Amino acid sequence: MMMKIWIVYVCIGWFCVAGLSAQTSWKRDIVVASDGTGDYRTLTEAMEGIRAFMDYRVTVHVKNGVYREKWVVPSWLENVEIVGEDVEKTIITYDDHAKINNMGTFRTYTVKVEGNGITFRNLTIENNAPQLGQAVALHTEGDRLMFVNCRFLGNQDTVYTGAAGTCLYFKDCYIEGTTDFIFGPSTALFNRCTIYSKRNSYITAASTPKDIPVGYVFVDCQLQAAPGVDKVYLGRPWRPYAATAFIRCELGSHICPAGWDNWRDPANEQTARYAEFGNTGEGASTEGRVSWIKILDEVEAKRLVDPAEVFRLCKAWEVE
Repeated sequence: MMMKIWIVYVCIGWFCVAGLSAQTSWKRDIVVASDGTGDYRTLTEAMEGIRAFMDYRVTVHVKNGVYREKWVVPSWLENVEIVGEDVEKTIITYDDHAKINNMGTFRTYTVKVEGNGITFRNLTIENNAPQLGQAVALHTEGDRLMFVNCRFLGNQDTVYTGAAGTCLYFKDCYIEGTTDFIFGPSTALFNRCTIYSKRNSYITAASTPKDIPVGYVFVDCQLQAAPGVDKVYLGRPWRPYAATAFIRCELGSHICPAGWDNWRDPANEQTARYAEFGNTGEGASTEGRVSWIKILDEVEAKRLVDPAEVFRLCKAWEVE
């Protein structure tokens, strides 16, 4: 009898130790290195090393290298910061496009972010598919996402902000593409970003819902283009209530005088919420702009250059 009791106690003790070990095995700093010198070789593997719904912050340090993978940051992760060693040398890449096995736009992503409260720094996210159709580099579904000093490389549909009611912040980023290369329903503030057009086409294709007051806001950005590109529109409405504003941006000569397009539907002119204020550069003149955009006054513009105010309009979120 005593032997049985002793065995029970041993078993209970073993399970307690095992449980304690599991609780303390989660690391707050994780290193990813493609050469095998870190905790994980791939970003996908590294996601398994982060505890679900933790109430502390985890930093994932990504060493220089080319990571060829379709990477999903799952919905059960939050409070994670992913930091590349060097923005030009830490590259996440894949090459899916919409015409592969009738994949369609929304499965072509290189990186898909489903989690909330995630920050990305010093990373290049690329879809290097040939120009055969839509090819998303970044697809976001999560809320309170920040991208700081990141590069987004692609052609058509480079950045898809895919969930209405979510707030995104892009700071000091580089985004390139051909057609509709920033698109979707989210509220997104682009601060001091470089927006590079690779072909005569459209930069934004917002699909802001009617009841969301702010869509895309570009503040102090530089709009540039490849040589020979000379007819680019600031945006066209993917859905009728598309909302996009350019404030204090430097618009190159590639921005066409009309500035905006109605996507072959005059009815969109009654609903689309397009605005400009204080832009400079050869493409900034509003004299030839379409008649259905709004030129903001100083008070209206001031509300949209402050990240805290932009995201208060979306929902309460304090950003750096």
